[in-house]
Amino acid sequence: MENVVLIVHLLLALALIVSVLLQRSEGGGLGMGGGGGAMSGRSAATALSKVTWFLAAAFIGTSIALTIVAAEKSADASVLDRLTPGGAATESTGEEAPALPGGGSLLPPSPTTGGTLTPSAD
Repeated sequence: MENVVLIVHLLLALALIVSVLLQRSEGGGLGMGGGGGAMSGRSAATALSKVTWFLAAAFIGTSIALTIVAAEKSADASVLDRLTPGGAATESTGEEAPALPGGGSLLPPSPTTGGTLTPSAD
């Protein structure tokens, strides 16, 4: 289901790009150069602009659908559970978390472990 929505989302993105590029240029930035632009009170509703609005609405719809699907997939797990060595991700598989080369840590040294947080004067 997620892959189908993602493929439709990508096709809509490409179609939206093409429809925007095919539209007539107004001449200036923010519609200041032409007759009925985005900033004027009355704009021409051509078939291409209606298609662009439809594609934009469908693109937003698929974006929301993908967000809902991703939220449902990750609702039962926390990011912190996956990062901690004793979290649910390592307990469920029975494997240990991978160690860094050389046995180091990603955390900065703390004063309790004998490390110093101040730079040395060389």
